[in-house]
Amino acid sequence: MADHYENFAKDPELLKADLSPLQYQVTQNAGTEPPFQNEYWDHKAAGIYVDIVSGEPLFASIHKFDSGTGWPSFYRPINEQYIRLKSDYALWMPCTEARSRYADSHLGHVFNDGPPPTGLRYCINSAALKFIRKEDLQAKGYGELIALFADEERK
Repeated sequence: MADHYENFAKDPELLKADLSPLQYQVTQNAGTEPPFQNEYWDHKAAGIYVDIVSGEPLFASIHKFDSGTGWPSFYRPINEQYIRLKSDYALWMPCTEARSRYADSHLGHVFNDGPPPTGLRYCINSAALKFIRKEDLQAKGYGELIALFADEERK
């Protein structure tokens, strides 16, 4: 699946036309959306979250948890190959920025105060994400990720 994204190229003018001003500010200028006033902070449907710019599969609803912060939070990505971590000193303290690997979109930050099994909290801006429902994974080209939900269906 990575081969599909490796040759991804983004044209800033096309991005400005395709993305909302907030999506552009967050993904291209490392902006942050307001807490509790974003699309996915309290979203509970089953599916995956992909990069709004490239479609890279980033996070799954099965790894999402309520961190109480007002942003979607995940304890791990679907596959670390699609996430780049970078030291960031823009906030009030040194922290780790999460970016998508191929589109290089700013996603949010990673903190060491998450739940088991990783102890990590990927605090992600909704504006950097697009949600693909579990029922639509095959049709949208993410069929290989249906297996993520196999355990959930056995319950």
